[in-house]
Amino acid sequence: MTGSTILTPGDLPARAEALLGEGFRVALVAGHDDGDRLRAVYLFTAAGPDRRVELHVPLDKADPRVPSLAGLSFPAGRFEREMRDLFGIVPTGHPLPRRLVRHFHWPQGWYPMLGDAGEPPSFGDVDGPYPFRAVEGDGVYEIPVGPVHAGMIEPGHFRFSVVGETILNLKARLWFVHKGLEKLFHGRGPAEAIEIAERVSGDTAVGHTLAFCLAVEDALDVVVPDDAVRLRAILLELERMYNHVTDLGALCNDVGHGILNVHAQRVRERLLRINDQVTGHRLLRGAVHPGGTRVRRLPDPDELAVIGADVEEIAGLALANAVVADRFTGTAVLTRAQAEDLGTLGYVARASGVRQDARAGHPVFGSGFAPAAHSRTDGDVLARFMVRAEEIQAAVALITRLVADTGELGRTVALRRFPRARSGVGIAEGWRGTIVHRVEIDAGGRLSRVKVVDPSFFNWPALPVALADTIVPDFPLTNKSFNLSYAGNDL
Repeated sequence: MTGSTILTPGDLPARAEALLGEGFRVALVAGHDDGDRLRAVYLFTAAGPDRRVELHVPLDKADPRVPSLAGLSFPAGRFEREMRDLFGIVPTGHPLPRRLVRHFHWPQGWYPMLGDAGEPPSFGDVDGPYPFRAVEGDGVYEIPVGPVHAGMIEPGHFRFSVVGETILNLKARLWFVHKGLEKLFHGRGPAEAIEIAERVSGDTAVGHTLAFCLAVEDALDVVVPDDAVRLRAILLELERMYNHVTDLGALCNDVGHGILNVHAQRVRERLLRINDQVTGHRLLRGAVHPGGTRVRRLPDPDELAVIGADVEEIAGLALANAVVADRFTGTAVLTRAQAEDLGTLGYVARASGVRQDARAGHPVFGSGFAPAAHSRTDGDVLARFMVRAEEIQAAVALITRLVADTGELGRTVALRRFPRARSGVGIAEGWRGTIVHRVEIDAGGRLSRVKVVDPSFFNWPALPVALADTIVPDFPLTNKSFNLSYAGNDL
């Protein structure tokens, strides 16, 4: 249950500071166009127990301004820049007010998420150049990489300031493929919007769909049957397994141990075939929907146990290799203090010793679904490798227990209709980290606003921090150890 408070802009900073002081984090900031006015919504969440607080700030549409919270929360400052780019809501006093989402060739004064934005005007002169940080000194030079990359990867530009091989500064510039995805939800019924939620980030179909469905169910006071809840947890862990084993192999490949990558991809293919048997789709689409879950069959625990042993052997062989262990150990360290300050999530946070996991903090599946603590907290590539390996073993154990307790393979509760608009929040621990969706549903049962937050939005700023004082050849390895989503970030 989420409590909400309506505030004036002047009251926002003090209330936000109080919540942060009580252990809350900024999970989401969203702009809204309510027709006659704009509105900024701030979602704060905390664990132990699960707590959620929303602050709503109505704004004058002619001059929408809110005091910046960037000095209190780094993620809040990035959300504010996003909100300004898409809604024209100005965060006054922001220390870095330049554009974030809208690149410098986008028209000035056009805010695409406003209800009356219309089609974009013709692009004019470039409002730039982009202010990359200049690093100067003897022997310093720049290496630009991207935005177009070799292989099937989405665009992102990385600019390295380097002396010798040592990275002094890295700037990652994203949002080359901003899709206007959140606006695509508008006017659809919850069931019709599932195909969008499943494709927010293609490798996280279950995570995003689950967060979306939880938000809809929260808004409409729908209680999902216990068997459907267990099926959702099984699917979420299957998604975690196939993505984590892919990364284990890719990390080995990045340090020249290609044969282990081949074996990891063999395991991945086996998991994708299990996904297809369970749901009819290799990426687990089509199973989770508002009000329930439906699968074709349950995964075989004995087969998963064999896969778990296979993954354990692959990880053991990797770390028994002196070259692999040396390249992983101490590379691209993200300290606990840095991880906390930046608000990192998922395995990136956990590898740095930050216990950030929605399965424990926001237990939609019940307290029995909380994961075990991980053994690595050093914040380097090795720690991020080991967290993945350990999470695969934990997923096998959890799925085995859930399969034994699951009866019906498909059951759905009908969605309710209410004579007034309602809102809801859904939080799920995807394989990359905590996913948050917030929905507003009008009196006709149609979606009027959907805000999506992928963990990559929080974790991208941590990549340049971890790479400071490393060497250029370690960038591919470090980048893979983070494995952040462009699609989930560039909504």
